Amino acid sequence: MVEPRVYDAMSKPIVGHLDPFFFEITQAVKTGLNTCFGTANEFTVAMSATGSGGMETAVANFVEPGSKFLVFASGYFCDRLIDMGKRQRATVIQIDKPWGETWTPEEMREAILREKPNTVAYVAAETSTGCWTDGKAICEAAHEVGALVIADCVTALGSMPIEFDKTGIDVAYSCSQKGLGCPPGLSPFTVSPRALEWLTKERKSQIPTWYFDIKLLAEYFGGAKRYHHTAPISMFYALHEGLTVIAEEGLENRFARHRLNRNAFVAGIEAMGMEMHVHRGHQLWNLMTPKLPEGISDMAVRKHLMDNYGIDIAGGFGQLTGKVFRIGIMGVLATKRDTLFLLEKFEEALRAQGFKAKDGAMAAAEAMYATSGS
Repeated sequence: MVEPRVYDAMSKPIVGHLDPFFFEITQAVKTGLNTCFGTANEFTVAMSATGSGGMETAVANFVEPGSKFLVFASGYFCDRLIDMGKRQRATVIQIDKPWGETWTPEEMREAILREKPNTVAYVAAETSTGCWTDGKAICEAAHEVGALVIADCVTALGSMPIEFDKTGIDVAYSCSQKGLGCPPGLSPFTVSPRALEWLTKERKSQIPTWYFDIKLLAEYFGGAKRYHHTAPISMFYALHEGLTVIAEEGLENRFARHRLNRNAFVAGIEAMGMEMHVHRGHQLWNLMTPKLPEGISDMAVRKHLMDNYGIDIAGGFGQLTGKVFRIGIMGVLATKRDTLFLLEKFEEALRAQGFKAKDGAMAAAEAMYATSGS
């Protein structure tokens, strides 16, 4: 759901894409995004593209033809990184785990030290599985062998701590429509000084894309303000307002709100006899993946929710088709009222399809709120 104030911001008069006021907005957006990413990077922009455009930008700029590109793969968007790496004619090394699982720090370190890649990529918050991967061990090992690290933060930004600088990430991207509470269309993107130095001094081949060339984008968003493309002005208004909402709430308060509502929802799910696909220590705070009970149609459950209550949840896709639900509780919807309403109606939809839910789901969720003082 989009923050209501964001809709109002999008109705404001449009200025030109070289107007000084627009660059005031982009500067404020940069400041807000740096806070959400947890970085002091000089190069932080909102790409005029969706999250997949941010992914393409990262791979096109920091993965050279013939270089060794290592990807930790355990979900649909990890596979997309692999595909993009192959299209850049890199030598792609795939380190696999079953979808929804992650690696131990020792496994991460061993793979990187063994392969000695030029670039490493991982998906911090995998949208297809609901799994979080902590990248600190990846970054430490990658930097030991002189590699750059790309992190996909599409689902997490604005709902979970990224800690870009503390983790040691070199390049990260996200989207505007999930944790930031805005419409889709922009891709927050940030690059470390180390990665920028490599790009400007050590990259040997020409960047194979014009639109996603970071050096050209730096001339547009940076000091020169040289025309590059016609930016979607209203979308920048939207993102600026969404980041203002986050700043007013306070980032730590926002994180705590998402985590609490996740915990309450999961407590209710488990109390009714369902299992989560992802181990508790690696569950995202804003996207949950309960396993589909045996004999239950995910399409029927989703149709019941949509037809009766206008609630839209997603099914699994790729390897998890027909195996999980994907349920986002984020932004303006991450409240006690909305979480309890969703849990109640979700249980109703499951029972309507024959699932013998145990009693106590709502009580378990309420107990979670009570222990937090909420």
